[in-house]
Amino acid sequence: MNLWHLVRREITYQKLNFILGLFSVAVASGVLVAVLTLLESHDRRTQQVLADKQARTEQEMALLEDDYRKIMLKLGFNLLVLPASQSLEQYYATGCVTEYMPEKYVHTLAEAGLMTIQHLLPSIEQKIEWPERSNRQIFLVGTRGEVPSRGPAPKKPMQLSVAPGEIIAGYELARSLGLSEGDRLKLLGEQFTVSEVHAERGTRDDITLWIDLETAQKLLGQPGRINAILALKCLCEGNQLAQIRSDIARILPETQVIEVDSKVVTRAEARERAAAAAKIALAEELASRASIRIEMEKFVSWLSPVVILGATLWIGLLAFGNVRQRRGEIAVLRAIGVGSTNIMLIFLTKSVLLGLIGAAPGYFLGLAAGLFSGELEVSFGAAAGLFSPALFLIVLFISMLLCVLAGWIPALLASNQDPADVLREE
Repeated sequence: MNLWHLVRREITYQKLNFILGLFSVAVASGVLVAVLTLLESHDRRTQQVLADKQARTEQEMALLEDDYRKIMLKLGFNLLVLPASQSLEQYYATGCVTEYMPEKYVHTLAEAGLMTIQHLLPSIEQKIEWPERSNRQIFLVGTRGEVPSRGPAPKKPMQLSVAPGEIIAGYELARSLGLSEGDRLKLLGEQFTVSEVHAERGTRDDITLWIDLETAQKLLGQPGRINAILALKCLCEGNQLAQIRSDIARILPETQVIEVDSKVVTRAEARERAAAAAKIALAEELASRASIRIEMEKFVSWLSPVVILGATLWIGLLAFGNVRQRRGEIAVLRAIGVGSTNIMLIFLTKSVLLGLIGAAPGYFLGLAAGLFSGELEVSFGAAAGLFSPALFLIVLFISMLLCVLAGWIPALLASNQDPADVLREE
């Protein structure tokens, strides 16, 4: 008789015993795989949730950024670089800049390539009497196109230049004087064509005329000079007005910087608050799911050992009971010449088969249980994604090892019993 023949006969003779053993192995391996699958399902769902939230946050931030750019185009700049000699008290009281600085300052600032400011626009302005219109008081602003900053990505201009010979009129001036696009008018002895009429703004812009910078410098007797540089504060994270002032003071020590409190600033602050709130929400979601995982790990840490230990003891008891029931047959085999080593190998081989055959269906049942109990969508693709060949082999090996350990003592007892004593008792 060969070993495999004896093992097969042993299994077929004790079918119920073998089936109960298979059930125990399948339950133990299934529980282990189910809880591990549940944890993996939780981790993958956490990644999905965080990725979805991150994508939605980035999309919302992109929309806010685009919205912010559009508002900037409508509402203008939020930084003003003025000559250091300009009295801020006088400026706040009258809204007029009365001091001047060289136009080259704007080029110096642009060449510095500061990352904290964008969209540099030099201008000269003055409150004047309009002699051609009965000395009516207006604001005259001379401006040119934005001076591009030295940097990797030029920004789209927020404000376009006024062409020589053209003039842009504020709402109230155009309304009271009956001006419309294409009309001709005279200002300080120069002829201009109205190229645009601004919509009502409810500010001094409504009584302002805009012409090109060089012409304004000539008419005001300030060639090569300006009295303000308009700019936009970058919304880089952590950027502060103090840092901008420090940067500009280092480059243009004869200037000062003020921040214009406008809707642009309010909108920027709202955007920053939204970004901070999104980060907090992501962190809270991550903390919440981490807390859930810790609770799941605590549950697994006591359930898995209890189930595995219980299954191992049960298999050991089944093996011990089988040996006691088969004492007579074992004695006969020993009496006809089957050695103790072969007797032991019969029971140990049975234990190996028990572990391998029971663990395979147990793994897939555990995988299915973990998938149905987990947070992922139940589908073939999800099951295939959770299937781990390495874990499958580990479960087979552990199940086989535990079955061998559980059956080792009963197999040792079976191989060491004296056939003469057993047969005498029989």
